[in-house]
Amino acid sequence: MTDQAKLMLGGKTAELEVRSGSVGPDVMDISSLYKRTGAFTYDPGFSSTASCESKITYIDGDEGILMHRGYPIEQLAERGDFLETCYLLLYGELPTAREKDDFVHRVTHHTMVHEQMSRFYSGFRRDAHPMAVMVGSVGALSAFYHDSTDIADPHQRMVASIRMIAKTPTLGAMAYKYHIGQPFVYPRNELSYAENFLHMCFAVPCEPYKINPVLARAMDRIFILHADHEQNASTSTVRLAGSSGANPFACIAAGIACLWGPAHGGANEAALNMLGEIGHKDRIPEFIARAKDKNDPFRLMGFGHRVYKNYDPRAKIMQQTCHEVLEELGIKDDPLLEVAMELEHIALNDDYFVEKKLYPNVDFYSGITLKALGFPTTMFTVLFAVARTVGWIAQWKEMIEDPQQRIGRPRQLYTGATHRDYVPIDQRG
Repeated sequence: MTDQAKLMLGGKTAELEVRSGSVGPDVMDISSLYKRTGAFTYDPGFSSTASCESKITYIDGDEGILMHRGYPIEQLAERGDFLETCYLLLYGELPTAREKDDFVHRVTHHTMVHEQMSRFYSGFRRDAHPMAVMVGSVGALSAFYHDSTDIADPHQRMVASIRMIAKTPTLGAMAYKYHIGQPFVYPRNELSYAENFLHMCFAVPCEPYKINPVLARAMDRIFILHADHEQNASTSTVRLAGSSGANPFACIAAGIACLWGPAHGGANEAALNMLGEIGHKDRIPEFIARAKDKNDPFRLMGFGHRVYKNYDPRAKIMQQTCHEVLEELGIKDDPLLEVAMELEHIALNDDYFVEKKLYPNVDFYSGITLKALGFPTTMFTVLFAVARTVGWIAQWKEMIEDPQQRIGRPRQLYTGATHRDYVPIDQRG
């Protein structure tokens, strides 16, 4: 028998069905609450509201668990590669060798973008933020690929999904090249996904670019760690935009716009800037004291998480990757890394941080790693968008195929003026 919760309000009783997922907290179905009681629920930020049913990603913040389709993120990052993770997110299962070869082939042969896109970029100022360019260019894809915008056609949905995964890194690399005033570099089909992205970002026409396998593996791992993260702000934005029937390119552009916010995708840039502000590990006590002072606006960036109340599982992998990159590049005495290591030690041992569960998160290490790879801070969120595109498109596809899907329409608690009659302008005091 299905459990039920009872809510009594103004003499009315609403019996709410309690639903259980395969893992995680139960939920109370309040979809009929207004009809039964005439009242809405109030949940700013939706921190206690399940907005959808999903089979893609599961997070247990208290235990520090992140799983894609049941597979722990640690196993996917350490044993697999990004396109294998993409396949898993899209189709629900890890691919066989034959399925993976076919998927890699399809993605690889969709990496080029329409040649007119290069002229589209010239409409931006050279000093435009790369994320501004990404919002515009990804949204513009719907003007170039009309044959994959019919969301009612399963084949077109899959073609659009493959195109988004394949073309976003090309557009991201083009945004970077345009930003620094270098010519665009075309994708190369013999390279892996991560190798191709590094090649498009750092190759120049006047000399060959040699792929460093350690750096390529680090890039691939960064993509895996950021591929999907359940119903966060940008994913919810993609789902909300998609619920109206908008084409997938427009939905992903909406997600990129949301990701741009410093409280979401810009966190790794903010963490790196904070480490730069501290400058040297000798100054750490000063900043720790400021972080503990409620009257000081300073906050330690890269610590704690809206969902994780334990060590972010992605942070452990990112820490290892960070060390591998710095060692490969011969960066042994990086002052930022020294500050980061000392801050991590304090955060894991200081009573203040332990009690408040302010553990280092993935942004804490990814900023240092991306800087070492050669990316400016303005590109950090672009790399996040490239990785998260597969999560967005998988969540969008799941929503479109859900028979219970309805257009998103949150309600509100209205606290404005009540009824007022219009007064002609010559009679207003």
